[in-house]
Amino acid sequence: MAGINDKAVGAALLGIGSFVFAYYSIWTLVIPFVDEDHPARSLFPPQWYAIAVPVFLLAAGITALFGFLSLVMLKSSKKSAKKST
Repeated sequence: MAGINDKAVGAALLGIGSFVFAYYSIWTLVIPFVDEDHPARSLFPPQWYAIAVPVFLLAAGITALFGFLSLVMLKSSKKSAKKST
């Protein structure tokens, strides 16, 4: 029975991912060429956010990754120091 639930979750994640990809692609590739007074412009935030948000997420992800790696290395060195004494 868990297989049906997993398929539903997978389908939902695929749908959300596809929507986000399409929205971001239109926002960055099409909207810059649309007139400023066109009603479609009201559906998207300013272009500055198209660069700022991914850069912030990338920086936060890299910081979290290296923070996690440093914690693992510190714990590993403490275990090996205890073992050798």
